[in-house]
Amino acid sequence: MFSKVLVTSALCAVAFASPFLPYSPGAAERPAEMKVLSDYFSMLGHKVQAGRQMSQAPVCNMANAVLPVASPTPLPGVSDGLKLKHVAIGRGIQNYTCSQTNATAPPVAIGAIATLYNASCVASTYPDLLTVLPNVALQFNLTSNDQPTLSPSYLAISGHHFFPNNTTPAFDLNTPALSLGFAPCMKNNSVPAPSGAPVGQGGQGHGSVAWLKLVTRDGATGNLEEVYRVNTAGGNPPATCAGMPATFEVEYASEYWFFGKP
Repeated sequence: MFSKVLVTSALCAVAFASPFLPYSPGAAERPAEMKVLSDYFSMLGHKVQAGRQMSQAPVCNMANAVLPVASPTPLPGVSDGLKLKHVAIGRGIQNYTCSQTNATAPPVAIGAIATLYNASCVASTYPDLLTVLPNVALQFNLTSNDQPTLSPSYLAISGHHFFPNNTTPAFDLNTPALSLGFAPCMKNNSVPAPSGAPVGQGGQGHGSVAWLKLVTRDGATGNLEEVYRVNTAGGNPPATCAGMPATFEVEYASEYWFFGKP
């Protein structure tokens, strides 16, 4: 019964989120951004209507969640013996440096910062809705790294993503509401974002960052072992440093899937 209440409450929170939200300035002047939001709320409305016809609420069963697969080249699969622990929408920035003496040099990635929001029940019950959430979230700027809910879905904060150094992506999934562990990682594999992935806020930008499989380093807790970054939205820099400052950031959003030992 508790899991049914969670799913129903989550969908209601998503459905009735306030329309007065801090999305990126000038949205009404960017048709691509408005279409993203219109499609999202249309999908949400259909799900609310369908939910009213159900004899019982769907159950939040993590075993039903299916990790997205990139096409045409998939990431390596989840290692045997691991189970899904958590699914989050990450919303933040990718950080880059640029040469100030060589305009043709490509920007260099120096990490990322993102706030993670609990999407586990959405992943298990409404996978089509989960798929659009990164691009929807991309249209809304965070007010702080500790913003308690994600606009416009109202998913609750479940952790933070950051780089303690230039080579270690880390995920802290310990919050007052959840205590799922800490995962310092290293890259295992990457594939380009699929064709047609969002290019950036309001349909303007340079494409979506790659999909990743990460594995944990020494120091991981909570039995966390593998992390996938999939369904990315935005985050890519321009191809060269022409006209760019020495350091800059690019807004992005993504799904993060966390796997570990039972």
